[in-house]
Amino acid sequence: MRYQLIHTDFRCLHCRQVVSTCSGLSGVRNRNHCPYCLWSRHLDMSQPGDRLSACKAGMRPLGLTIKRAAKKYSHHPSGELMLIHQCIECGKVSINRVAADDFAENLFEIYQGYRQIDELLRLELETSGVLTLQAADHQLVQSRLFGRN
Repeated sequence: MRYQLIHTDFRCLHCRQVVSTCSGLSGVRNRNHCPYCLWSRHLDMSQPGDRLSACKAGMRPLGLTIKRAAKKYSHHPSGELMLIHQCIECGKVSINRVAADDFAENLFEIYQGYRQIDELLRLELETSGVLTLQAADHQLVQSRLFGRN
């Protein structure tokens, strides 16, 4: 089933800023998180862009992860940075691509808040294959967000 992409700006539920859905600015096709405060909205039900969720509540950013890319001989995480969000109403967790226009400093603050993720939720995420970035990943995050080694 193909979904119709809707390109209309929206107002963030959390910080009330106007957010552009222009893929030329964000680099993503299905924009549902704010580049300023990084909060999202529970829009999708089973796959990105389906916009079938009945919940529509806010989703708080929990942390960062890496989209794992299969590189046979590499032990270095090579995938892109992803945001972990959790719905404040129903508790659903989703993983969203970091957009090109997301504020890097705010992403770094989210990464530094990794200790705030409940241990039970962290175990649930790990069981489903989502590894939250921890203190040991500091250099990786710095490199991806700011180009620093």
